Amino acid sequence: MTETTAKQTDAPQPLVLSCIDGSRLAEAVCDYSIWIANAVSAPLKFLHTIEHTASAAVADLTGTIGLGASEDLLRELTQVEQSRSKLLIEQGNRMLKGAKERAITQKVATVEVRQRHGLLSEALVEMEAQIRVLVVGIRGELHEQQDSGIGTQLESIIRSLHKPILVVNTEFKKPRTAMLAYDGSEAAEKALAMVASSPLFDEVTIHLVYVGEQTAQSEQLLQSAQTKMAQRQRDVRVVLLSGAIEDVLPEYQVAEDIDLTIMGAFSHNRLRHFLLGSFTAQMLQRTNRPLLLLR
Repeated sequence: MTETTAKQTDAPQPLVLSCIDGSRLAEAVCDYSIWIANAVSAPLKFLHTIEHTASAAVADLTGTIGLGASEDLLRELTQVEQSRSKLLIEQGNRMLKGAKERAITQKVATVEVRQRHGLLSEALVEMEAQIRVLVVGIRGELHEQQDSGIGTQLESIIRSLHKPILVVNTEFKKPRTAMLAYDGSEAAEKALAMVASSPLFDEVTIHLVYVGEQTAQSEQLLQSAQTKMAQRQRDVRVVLLSGAIEDVLPEYQVAEDIDLTIMGAFSHNRLRHFLLGSFTAQMLQRTNRPLLLLR
């Protein structure tokens, strides 16, 4: 019995995992990660991944050298790719060092860094058991010139990971207001409980938004949710809206200048729709503030 207890005590504390690269959102991803880690007193780990892709220049050359290519040329192309790989590793290490220093300066108690080769989505699946919250930019370094849309790996991450994911799409601003999309489903109740209990929202005004018809049932749901939030001393505003959910939620976020949107699944069918990316993608494309996805 004593031995089992000791092992349970030694289990690592779930961490805030921050995915950084060379994109313009990297600093914002760092700062949102630091905010969460400090608010919930969790360790923070910065992760940088290097994908195995050949550079365009090398790929173009290897496509034109033909059967008569000399061994010297092939060797030189290999050396170029090796040099590129070393530069990417060094660039990543510098980013990780800078992120760690930034977190330590802002009083994060425990900070780790890790660099991995391969796809980010694969790395996250392997590390899932360690994760309390994942923080990631909406677009990575390769797609940051796009003004809209989401990064190629983000949908895969949302599908694969069963942890809260904060998607960052703008410069850091400490959230003072948050919108929780709510419909009384089991998943929405879990999201409500998390918001009510997490120290992350101690100083945040929560807009509890229900999209649907005003009925006795919807009013009862909202009254019950408001009571649960009030019991945890949350500053909450209950709002009932009508219309298409993918339209009214972004519109309300803009109108009320909401700093953070929180979404869970709405029901079994809506969950499947959610995971397939249609509704999630629309929300990510139409909101200009970070989106916390709860699974």
